[in-house]
Amino acid sequence: MALLPEKFSFSRLGLPIIAVIGLIIAVFFIMGGLPDRELEEPDREPPRATGALANSPRVAGAGVVEPSSETIQIGTALSGLVTDLRVQPGDYVEKGQPLFTVDTRAIRAQLQQANAQISEARAAIAEAQTAQSTAAQQLALYRNVDDPAAVSRSEVIRAEGEANAARTRLQLARARLQSAQATADSARTEIGRATVRAPIAGEILAVNIRPGEFLSTMGGGGSQPFIEMGQTRPLYIRVDVDEEQAPRVAMGEPAIVSPRGAADQQVKASFVRAEPLVVPKRSLTNSAQERVDVRVLQIIYELPDSDLFRVGQQIDAFIPARNGTAPKPAQAEAAE
Repeated sequence: MALLPEKFSFSRLGLPIIAVIGLIIAVFFIMGGLPDRELEEPDREPPRATGALANSPRVAGAGVVEPSSETIQIGTALSGLVTDLRVQPGDYVEKGQPLFTVDTRAIRAQLQQANAQISEARAAIAEAQTAQSTAAQQLALYRNVDDPAAVSRSEVIRAEGEANAARTRLQLARARLQSAQATADSARTEIGRATVRAPIAGEILAVNIRPGEFLSTMGGGGSQPFIEMGQTRPLYIRVDVDEEQAPRVAMGEPAIVSPRGAADQQVKASFVRAEPLVVPKRSLTNSAQERVDVRVLQIIYELPDSDLFRVGQQIDAFIPARNGTAPKPAQAEAAE
C-alpha cells in the first residue's frame, strides 16, 4: 500500500478506475469480434429472365440435364469375373456393340461336354439303326418261310422281341441326342449372354467396373450400376414446376434455360412433353422459400447443340405463363 497515495480510497477511487478499464477492454473485444459487413458481389449470378420474358408473366423452375433416352443402367445376366472391358466414359457406341464380358470358362466346359454327348448319341443311333435293320430282316425271313415246321414259334417270338428292343434303343438314342443338343444350345446362349451389349446407340456416361472384378446379377455392394449410358444427341432437361404454379404454365412454349450460377449464358429450349404424373420434389435448390414437401410437375424440354450443358447438371428455367395469369407477390418474389 506504500505505492498508493496516503489518502487514497479504494472504494471511492479504485473501483471506478477498474470499472472504466474493464469497460474499455470490453469495447475493444466486442469491436474486434464483429463480422465484416462490407457489401460484396455474389459468387454466382442469380437466375433472371431476359428478353421477352423479362417483363411478361412467367413461371420459374429448376431442373436437371438428362439424356433424351433417360439414363440407362446396364447390368449383367450372368455372375462372374469381368474378363474384357471395352468402353470408357465418353465413348459413343452403336446398338449391339459389346460393352464388357464376364468369364465363360465354366459354360464353355459345359458346351464341350454337351458336344461329346451329341457324338455319343449319334453313335448310339447308328448302332440302334443297324440292330433294328438286322432284327427286322431276321423277323421277315422267319415270317416268309413256307414250311411252318421249319421255324419254331419260340424263334419267331425271339426275333420279334429283338426287333422291338432295337426300335426302343433307337428311340432312346434319338432322345439322348435331342437332350444333348438342347444342352449345347443352352450353353451357346449363355456364352452369348456373357457379353453385355449396348441396348441403344448412345454415350457411355459412367463405368463403375474394372477387369477382374466379380459381378453379381443382384448388383454390387454399393448398389451402383455397372455402366450408365444414354442418348445424348440431343440432350433433354427435366424441369420441376411447383404444383401451385403448374396451371399457369403455357404448354408447348419454349423455355429460357441457363446453367446454375451462369445466368448470363442462356439458351432457348424447345418443348417436348409434360409428364402425366405429379411427383414429390427431389431436386433441391437451397432457396429460403423452398418447401421440401411440395409436389412438382415435370416438363421435358430439348436443348439445342451447346457446350454449356452436361448430363446431371442443374439448370434454371423460365417458362412463359398463360395469358391472363399473374403470380402472387410472394410467388413472384420466389420465382425471381
